[in-house]
Amino acid sequence: MSSDRRTAAAAGVLFLVTEIAAIGGLALYRPVLDGAAGVLGPGDVTSAFLGALCELVLVVAVIGTAVVLYPVVRRQHEAMAIGYACLRLLEAAVITVGVLSVLTVVTLRREAVGVAGVGGADRALVALHDWTFLLGPNVALGLNTTVLAYAMYRSRLVPRFIALLGLVGGPLICASAVAVMFGAYEQVSVTGSALAVPVFAWEVVLAVRLIAKGFDPVRAGAADAPRTALVPAGATAGDLRA
Repeated sequence: MSSDRRTAAAAGVLFLVTEIAAIGGLALYRPVLDGAAGVLGPGDVTSAFLGALCELVLVVAVIGTAVVLYPVVRRQHEAMAIGYACLRLLEAAVITVGVLSVLTVVTLRREAVGVAGVGGADRALVALHDWTFLLGPNVALGLNTTVLAYAMYRSRLVPRFIALLGLVGGPLICASAVAVMFGAYEQVSVTGSALAVPVFAWEVVLAVRLIAKGFDPVRAGAADAPRTALVPAGATAGDLRA
């Protein structure tokens, strides 16, 4: 298996991990985030800690996709490779803040029962998580999806219909985040979920393609082709220096 083939398979697996971890974290957090301020139900602590673990796995996978894809995308367009890596790091940082806010909510509810002002702090931390959930897995994700999809579309490292999914899904989820910000609908709602489907489909279809077939082998090495094409057959080092 070639280096690019291994890179593609690793990236595909990491994309699938991001989807599974994101869905798992959201489901496990809901009892704590939706519960009454200052109240922990049976099993809520365990659920929150498992959700935090899922989110930390998500952070590692998000950073991993940037690291793994950087060398391949860089051959096609260095600026886009850097942009994608930076936006992925931003997404991971925002998600981490959300994890810390949820864990702090759990600590407050466990250790400050009956203390004045805890309810207000509790609600503030839940609100902080909600904002990180909007800005990380929506805005930052939408931006880095658009950058990577455009790079894939230009380079044809994968079939263009896959890249088009990202070019539709990225801007759409950013627009949805703006709508949520202005109160058009809730982020976790039928409308919000429907508008997230294209970006979800992009990551899943891209992951399956990378695992099953990898990058287009011709395109993956195309950036190096012009250099070798300029070297005449049988040319010596002295010829090249001259």
